[in-house]
Amino acid sequence: MSPRSRHWHWLLVIPTVAPLLTPFANRIEPTLFGVPFFFWYQFACALLAMVVITVVYLATREDRP
Repeated sequence: MSPRSRHWHWLLVIPTVAPLLTPFANRIEPTLFGVPFFFWYQFACALLAMVVITVVYLATREDRP
């Protein structure tokens, strides 16, 4: 793994820290389609994690035949 590709791994901090911010997200308003903020925030964190992990994987994988 080249040193340049290691920098991509720092993006993995985002989906690790975002769900830990629950004291700031522990509220009902604003709602989205009637769903309280806390629940759609956690769902958004899961989607964010999937996107970030996919981006890091695609950026750091080595091309194999």
